[in-house]
Amino acid sequence: MKYQHILVALELSEESQVLLERASYMAKQHDAHVSFVHIDGSHGEIYPDLVDIHQDPEQTPLHKETMDQLHEFEKSFELPLKHFFVGTGDLADKLEATIGDNGIDLLICGHHHDFWSRIISYSKHLIHKSPVDILVVPINP
Repeated sequence: MKYQHILVALELSEESQVLLERASYMAKQHDAHVSFVHIDGSHGEIYPDLVDIHQDPEQTPLHKETMDQLHEFEKSFELPLKHFFVGTGDLADKLEATIGDNGIDLLICGHHHDFWSRIISYSKHLIHKSPVDILVVPINP
């Protein structure tokens, strides 16, 4: 299968660089578009819709420090981005519409191999809700 549009689910940590490297590799192999998504789940659902900060850089749906970190991910990525979706709430709950509306056919996310991830796995939740293929990249602590 040849992927055409890859969505990378980012966390606000340096560990997300592993996901960026994998997305870059996959995009080059498939000549695919790449988009990023970051959902801040710490404050609940403040904004019901995702904002594309790549298309509208003046939008700042999250704290300035968070937005600065997200822009650093974009700057460090070697390929052009199609979209950079940002929002609040639960990523899994917003996946179907975001994927369908934007022609995404591969989701890349990370999975930590630590104590807490054995108890609460966000990757499992994404897997159950995703309508497209998922590449789950192990992230070691």
